[in-house]
Amino acid sequence: MEKVFEWIEEHYEHGLADLLEFGRQPSISAQGVGMEEAVEKLASLLRKYGVEPQVFPTSSYPVVYGEIPGDSPFTLLLYNHYDVQPPEPLELWSSPPFEPEVREGKVFGRGVADNKGDIVSRLLALKAFREVRGSLPVRVKFLIEGAEEIGSPGLHQFIQEHQELLRADACIWESGEVGWEDRPLICLGAKGILYVELKVEGANRDVHSSMATIVPNPAWRLISALSTLKDSRENILIEGFYDEVVPPSPEELAAIQALPSEEEELKQSLGLRGFVQGLKGEELKRRHLLEPTCNICGLFSGYTGEGSKTVLPCWASAKLDFRLVPQQRPEDILEKLKRHLEKHGFGDVSITCHEGEPPARTPLDSPLVKLMVEAGREVYGAEPLIVPTFAGTGPMFPFREILDLPVASLGVSYPESRAHAPDENIRLADFIRATKYLAAILNRCGK
Repeated sequence: MEKVFEWIEEHYEHGLADLLEFGRQPSISAQGVGMEEAVEKLASLLRKYGVEPQVFPTSSYPVVYGEIPGDSPFTLLLYNHYDVQPPEPLELWSSPPFEPEVREGKVFGRGVADNKGDIVSRLLALKAFREVRGSLPVRVKFLIEGAEEIGSPGLHQFIQEHQELLRADACIWESGEVGWEDRPLICLGAKGILYVELKVEGANRDVHSSMATIVPNPAWRLISALSTLKDSRENILIEGFYDEVVPPSPEELAAIQALPSEEEELKQSLGLRGFVQGLKGEELKRRHLLEPTCNICGLFSGYTGEGSKTVLPCWASAKLDFRLVPQQRPEDILEKLKRHLEKHGFGDVSITCHEGEPPARTPLDSPLVKLMVEAGREVYGAEPLIVPTFAGTGPMFPFREILDLPVASLGVSYPESRAHAPDENIRLADFIRATKYLAAILNRCGK
């Protein structure tokens, strides 16, 4: 592998140039900005690296697929996405989000970490093998979607309808990172999600706040409804919410226990004095990675501009997400939420479901895990950390349940990559190492 690694070190700047070019193309799925042009850019990029693209329409944005044959029958599926988050607030960026630039050994720009940097890194790893050895050790398939940032609508159906096309032996997930100790994290799962909007309506227009003596205030009504969902100890009070939760296995708990404590680094990064309920140590790690959540993402009502305006709002809404763990299902939690509000006298609170994705997890004893640990040691010179699941969500469920693939992550990010936030960035050193890491995995899969 030395010659392959040397080629990557000597030619990574070609991949960097391609990342900068790809990053200049907006692809904001939530707003529909630049998506058609992004598909064209991606198809052109794949061709440049010897992958003939196929573009498949879906109920959302297109899926771009491509594959390269290899010397062994083993097939590795690489899942990625070309859409990115909206860049706002723009004033908090140090440089324009869609004019990526290199400074201080890092690449800054929207999508460089999530997920365009990973796409280019993986293409570069394939090129390194073909340049040095003339061929790949295994067959590689790319599935690159355009709606991951809005919940992957259409992806489940696409996978269901193209199972033969996507047949493989293992899947590398769309993102990954090194931890605070600079050791690669091998994440084997993702929490599910239910994303809803609750809304209360009152008068047919905003009225003078002096009317608060007799006119119902939707904001207070919504606050009362929200207060029934959780208690002061963070327990979720929706009847039956925890019924389907499967307790973590002893192996998963051991993996959590083996993870280093990064509490101080995280507090410093986020500007926090402490965590919820003073959590720390093993309980903090277990709660963060293995328990479901009920979170308020946003509250909207009345006057929120500068200065004062004495008004009683005619409506109030809140956006919530519930992160789910095996074997919870978003459709089941949605029905339980509806029943909960009805039971507590809040049948007037309307519920709109925006997103739902079941959780998924790969067993720790999968051969893919052992292979990635060995490859990680080779590239990083350190013991990789095995994380049973992301705290966040991605469309991993159909890869596990429909395609029956073991799934694990690797990528170009680090804890301060700021995905979804201003000044999103990756370090050049991580871009190079992630490229080598995939190359080492390909080599081992071929054996």
